[in-house]
Amino acid sequence: MRKLAMALLLFISVGAQAQSVVVKEVTDPVEWVNPLMGTDSKISLSNGNTYPAIAVPWGMNFWTPQTGKMGHGWAYTYDADKIRGFKQTHQPSPWMNDYGQFALMPVTGRLRFHEDQRASWFSHKAEVSKPHYYSVYLADHDVTTEITPTERAAQFRFTFPKSDSSFIVIDALDKGSWVKVIPEENKIVGYSTKYARSDPKNFKNYFVIYIDKPFSLSYTWHDSTLVKDALEMNADHSGAVVGFKTEKGEQVHLKVASSFISLDQAELNLKRELAGDSFEQTRKNARERWNQTLGRIKVEGGTVDQVRTFYSCLYRTLFFPHKMYEVNANEEIVHYSPYTGETHPGYMFAGTGFWDTFRALYPFLNMVYPAINKEMQQGLANDYREGGWLPEWSSPGYANIMIGNNSASVVSDAYIKGMRDYDINTLYEALLQGANNAGPITAVGRAGVDYYNKLGYVPYDVGINENAARTLEYAYDDFAIYQLAKALNRPKKEIKLYEKRALNYKNLFDPQTGLMRGKNKDGSFQSPFNPFKWGDAFTEGNSWHYTWSVFHDVQGLIDLMGGKQNFVAKLDSVFTLPPVYDESYYGSVIHEIREMQIANMGQYAHGNQPIQHMIYLYNYAGAPWKAQYWVRETMDRMYMATPDGYVGDEDNGQTSAWYVFSAMGFYPVTPATDQYVLGAPLFKKVIVQLENGKEVVIEAPANSSGNRYVESMKLNGKPYSKNWISHSDLMNGATIHFEMSDTPNKQRGTGEEDFPYSLSNEIKKERR
Repeated sequence: MRKLAMALLLFISVGAQAQSVVVKEVTDPVEWVNPLMGTDSKISLSNGNTYPAIAVPWGMNFWTPQTGKMGHGWAYTYDADKIRGFKQTHQPSPWMNDYGQFALMPVTGRLRFHEDQRASWFSHKAEVSKPHYYSVYLADHDVTTEITPTERAAQFRFTFPKSDSSFIVIDALDKGSWVKVIPEENKIVGYSTKYARSDPKNFKNYFVIYIDKPFSLSYTWHDSTLVKDALEMNADHSGAVVGFKTEKGEQVHLKVASSFISLDQAELNLKRELAGDSFEQTRKNARERWNQTLGRIKVEGGTVDQVRTFYSCLYRTLFFPHKMYEVNANEEIVHYSPYTGETHPGYMFAGTGFWDTFRALYPFLNMVYPAINKEMQQGLANDYREGGWLPEWSSPGYANIMIGNNSASVVSDAYIKGMRDYDINTLYEALLQGANNAGPITAVGRAGVDYYNKLGYVPYDVGINENAARTLEYAYDDFAIYQLAKALNRPKKEIKLYEKRALNYKNLFDPQTGLMRGKNKDGSFQSPFNPFKWGDAFTEGNSWHYTWSVFHDVQGLIDLMGGKQNFVAKLDSVFTLPPVYDESYYGSVIHEIREMQIANMGQYAHGNQPIQHMIYLYNYAGAPWKAQYWVRETMDRMYMATPDGYVGDEDNGQTSAWYVFSAMGFYPVTPATDQYVLGAPLFKKVIVQLENGKEVVIEAPANSSGNRYVESMKLNGKPYSKNWISHSDLMNGATIHFEMSDTPNKQRGTGEEDFPYSLSNEIKKERR
């Protein structure tokens, strides 16, 4: 009994230590990342819906162990027992599924190529998962697999047992694939055409594989049939098997690369990125790349858990959209176009949905990694030139999912935040095209655009789903166009048009309930109205979530609600209301509903994007201490560097970007403005190395679990009372000093001169 008590005491001590030990310095940020954060997910409940991505930042290709069936969106789940293969992936989320994929799998003993037969038991105890390196022991085959990546290539190292029957299976998947084994070169080539969303033209992911051991046998296969007399296979589902004898501990190395353009380009990618490098050299290079990229932000004075969570979230912000472009033999940047099926000059990116990422992910890139977003902006211009529209969800090309015209925010925020030297005029033209026309699918352009432009809203009763959400997002998108139009000195009439449309959110405000509500074509509000009903007039949320989607004019929303006191009370209600819901629109409880229900934060649904900015709105109504409280509460409750470490879908870096921004002490409530709204920092010190060579230093020496409130603040040594900080101040290099306290300062940040930007205030000034 005494031994049990001592063991329990030790366990508690170790657990408490992770919570209380302060990390003074981070010198090797890649080692703090847990790529398994968020992998303990399923269709009915997401704790992130992530997979361990073995890649370099924004790489064209990622790799992941595949526990789910090939083609299933849940590629890797933490509770799985078996690995079916190691897959090249470009999957942005399980709901979007994958494209440009094929898989490799070592096998010993009886030759098994079908995914069910070749699958092997594994354990997390014999698994190492890092951003730049992955290793796992496949128990059924007695093989250890190791992977390390480059942007368009990777190296594998299989450590085999003594066996006269060792194999490597290549699976090019179904929906049309081709493989060819070239034994005299120890080489396998092929392509996969499998994709899940959009309709990319002439889509192929070409791959080339070199193995450093001669093949004793070379077979191909299709579906469930092994073909021993053919070295080439073109079928719905094609694959290959190569085999050899191995000694105990023998390491077999593979060099793998791919291309969306051609086999020759895949060969070129391999030679350029791997050359004569050993596995260990590629691993070292990838590790250095991650440390350089993650190391742009250094945190000090947090607990072990907080530092792990911060860098695990930062890791997730550095993947999407991923590069689709390649470098040809003439050292020219070129890309496969999903719109034309041909190769064009210039940049291209894919794999992200702006409905999620316009909110924080793109503003984060604009602040910390603007060079990559400049490439992304050039890629967007190519999307428009080749396809005629901007992709609101590129997967790759135009995927018909989600709502809004949020490319306006992505384009405008970049320019407002200082991006230059790319074709902004073509992008502005693309924004006007998207804002004033219905697209070929409802997720491109604006569904209901004629109603919106005539009535100022998309009606509830004209057969257009999620109409209120569309109206609110279109109004913000019009604000983003208005901001860019001003910056580009467009005609005054044009500027005024988008300024006027940016106020269309007011058309859906119901004074009786104090909430946003669907409105019929004749001007009457939808009836009956249940503010807890998910879907219907809204998108993956209810009226309590979408009422706050007035990013650009919070003061206007405050006025509609009857003033600051009513507004703050309404914000408070989100947390004090019970987590009731009406799921009848969907016919079942979708995972986003369940994640809100079980979080014990009332109607606050942090697991989905529409409400993630809401906490920061207290700053617009003179109650910034409430934002400080709830930001820390959300970081503490909703994030942890564990397999169940998110509260909902991670969504292409957006939910992670919320954490990274919030941990620094501010958040971009209104992209396409120069402002970040203040919360309170998580760490005692944060240093951001800007691309222009300057630094942002955020100091909060008294920060602790109890001291979550801002007592006072200095900017560059001078007292600072505002509830926001400008992007330009940060870009010039800044030192922000917070004095933290365990009790709220209810005098600081309460004057209207301290409140962040609202369009209504700008209009009032113009009229004076």
